[in-house]
Amino acid sequence: MERPLAEQLRPKTLDDVFGQHHLLDKGKLLRKAIENNRITNMIFYGPPGIGKTTIANIIADSTKMSLHKLNGTTASIDDIKRIIDEAKSLFAQNGILLYLDEIQYLNKKQQQSLLDFVERGEITLIASTTENPYFYVYPALLSRCTVFEFKPLKSEDIALGLKKASKKIGITISKEALEKMPLGANGDMRKALNNLEFLAGALDGKKTINASMVDELINKANISYDRSEDHHYDNLSALMKSLRGSDPDAAVFYLAKMLEAGDLVAAARRLLCSASEDVGLAYPQIIPIVKAAVDTALQLGMPEAYLPLTNAAILIATSPKSNSGCLAYMAAVDDIRQGKGVGVPRQLQNTHYDGADAKVKGQNYKYPHDYAHHWVKQQYLPDDIKDRHYYIPGENKAEQAAKEYWSKIKK
Repeated sequence: MERPLAEQLRPKTLDDVFGQHHLLDKGKLLRKAIENNRITNMIFYGPPGIGKTTIANIIADSTKMSLHKLNGTTASIDDIKRIIDEAKSLFAQNGILLYLDEIQYLNKKQQQSLLDFVERGEITLIASTTENPYFYVYPALLSRCTVFEFKPLKSEDIALGLKKASKKIGITISKEALEKMPLGANGDMRKALNNLEFLAGALDGKKTINASMVDELINKANISYDRSEDHHYDNLSALMKSLRGSDPDAAVFYLAKMLEAGDLVAAARRLLCSASEDVGLAYPQIIPIVKAAVDTALQLGMPEAYLPLTNAAILIATSPKSNSGCLAYMAAVDDIRQGKGVGVPRQLQNTHYDGADAKVKGQNYKYPHDYAHHWVKQQYLPDDIKDRHYYIPGENKAEQAAKEYWSKIKK
């Protein structure tokens, strides 16, 4: 059985690797360490298909250490023990290089079993993961490794890889097709090569891949989005920050990306949150408006749900902003966590009976509606924080109008 094209073309040297210029260009630290054969414990972090395993293989080929490869999806504690046993033997005089792919799938006990040997230098670990190592790798093991983040490949790097691959298999790619193919790979060279291999198999004797073939192949399945891991949270963060930053174009883009990936509920929640957190009192009416848009979207479902949600996103992004409510709450929480304001003023308490030892009898609560403008001065905060001001009006029309009104009344 013939190996996949991506495996056949896996680079053998650093100069053959496409992309990762921030790590592998001349003079970069990782490249210098590899060329000087100064291999230490490393973790390669980034999405699939961007060169993590390739670089690990190049490192393994350049060292004289005894090489072992494990995959976290299939490795057992017995597999790890066998490697540890060899580390203790005479067969590993130059040390052991362990390449551990998908380390995030090893449990805490499995990762701990490597710790002592990694610390003593008997095992040099090169691990790769598609998930954030600071969440998935045991902290003590992580502290003994240098983390390198691999990034999705740029379109021009993928295009170069596709041109080289097409020459190897004896076909050509039209200029228009070569412009479109990287867009359907989402920075993943493996995906691009797999697409090339599929298209080449469908040529029916032709020698050129054209743009219409690429259009037919590339579809929504190529969206780079994972509803449970980093991509999910990155897009949620990007949507929220675009709304807060008053950029309607970016807000619509990230909303569309989430909806096309089927993440309707998470998108709706971010819109509801931003309406209160970022617009808030600058335009209080936006909260029921966005709530109505979300309710409509959930009743419609996809694909029509994008209609009310897009309107809501644009409205939030283009509305005046105020986080005064959020800041007021956090300031109050800060006092609470410091143990302030424990008691409640007598006039606000829910009891109307004073004990025999009470120095002042009677609740003495003043009912605001009995006074002019429905307001009367009295103490509401506990004694130790009675002069605290948590809410500071924002510099927007709505809050400044309310501030002016109450300034007149409370004089």
